[in-house]
Amino acid sequence: MSENFHPSGDSFSADCVRCPRLAKFLKTSREKFPEYYGRPVPAFGDYNSAVLIVGLAPGMHGANATGRPFTGDHAGALLYSTLYKFGFSNQSSSISLTDGLKLIDCRITNAVRCVPPQNKPKSDEVNNCLEYLRFDLEQVRSGGVVVALGRVAHEAVLKVCNLSSRAFKFGHGNLSSMKFNDLNLLSSYHCSRYNTQTRRLTVEMFEEVFENARNIVDRMP
Repeated sequence: MSENFHPSGDSFSADCVRCPRLAKFLKTSREKFPEYYGRPVPAFGDYNSAVLIVGLAPGMHGANATGRPFTGDHAGALLYSTLYKFGFSNQSSSISLTDGLKLIDCRITNAVRCVPPQNKPKSDEVNNCLEYLRFDLEQVRSGGVVVALGRVAHEAVLKVCNLSSRAFKFGHGNLSSMKFNDLNLLSSYHCSRYNTQTRRLTVEMFEEVFENARNIVDRMP
């Protein structure tokens, strides 16, 4: 299904202002960087994919600038090169909306669709975006994989699925089966510059997560 087709249940709007703090911050960022996209960032990739990647929020000089998740910043460089290695994209980098990148059986979204101050969304802002995340989760094929990048994304997925964080603990490489559409929740440390520079997350660790996702997808009917 083409990423340009929007099912009737998709309520996301790039004009969303339901979080006053984030709307104000976006307005300020547009004034400071008028060449930036500077709006709530839509998910990227085809509906009905086997894999949904859930990040934290758009980066100020990445997705907030380009209008595509994980595009134009350090985190995206590692993510897209890894997706390419495991056959989830047609090229290894994501630079702009016009760079020809296509995802393969994969879709990328964020727990929060607007760039937050200091990259730290508040709990009510995460809650305000759960409707959008629920829609993305509902589009994943039964038996597919949700890759949560970081604790915030992990817990947002659990909230949508009415699952307990005590029963489904966050941890790098943790894999859990969910009743929600028979999906598998696969968690990873976020591929942020901080995590990679401190080597809390190495390239090898990150690739192991997507190798696991690839194996699950390859076993799907």
